[in-house]
Amino acid sequence: MGLWAILEGFLLLANALAILNEDRFLAPRGWSFSAYTGDRAKSFKGQLIGLIYATQYLRVPLVLLNTIFIIVKLVSG
Repeated sequence: MGLWAILEGFLLLANALAILNEDRFLAPRGWSFSAYTGDRAKSFKGQLIGLIYATQYLRVPLVLLNTIFIIVKLVSG
């Protein structure tokens, strides 16, 4: 497994986190951002929720990275 495969896996994980909808998926399971503020934000679950919201704000760079990965895959085979 090479570095390219690891980067591709991280990109796929970031894409999966970026498309999660708070109203339909996160809030009914108790994973809303407003529920984990203050001291609870330092827990593992609070940091994971912060990561989910960070990837949702970085959708434009994710689109650009996806485009780069697609072009490289098309060129390299």
